[in-house]
Amino acid sequence: MMGRGLRAQIRADFAVHGGDWTRPGFRTLAVYRFGVWRMGVRSRWLRGPLSALYRWGFRWCRNVYGIELPYTCTVGQGVVIEHQGGIVIHGATVIGDRCIIRQNCTLGVRRLDRLDDAPILMNDVHVGAGAVILGRVTIGAGAAIGANAVVLTDVPAGALAIGVPATVRLRH
Repeated sequence: MMGRGLRAQIRADFAVHGGDWTRPGFRTLAVYRFGVWRMGVRSRWLRGPLSALYRWGFRWCRNVYGIELPYTCTVGQGVVIEHQGGIVIHGATVIGDRCIIRQNCTLGVRRLDRLDDAPILMNDVHVGAGAVILGRVTIGAGAAIGANAVVLTDVPAGALAIGVPATVRLRH
């Protein structure tokens, strides 16, 4: 049943966030998971109030915590939003399993006429504080994005991207 799946996902996010329900990253992911779940409710009469509740939770997370994570994103399991503040994730972004996203990160589009060209983060990606990833770029599995890096091109698996604009360095 859908409710059981939602509870299981939220329990998993709770565990990954150290079992602390007060962490803004956990709360934001819980609102995101609820937003995705409510779209599977078939009855328009029931989905309407659930959508209003989701919109309230989304705006709360955006305005109070500074984390914008719309339900249209694809977010894997075990994702950690480390710190609150200034995190903007475009609605077409794909985030793989076990990724870590830190404060003041932007994952978005480069051009307003290409709204589906959002970043794709594979599994186990670490995004440093203040990093900006723009456009349809793929960040390979196990890659790391350095603090304040501006990534405009693909980053291979296991690599490190640092600088403005980001240069890619292979890690040993």
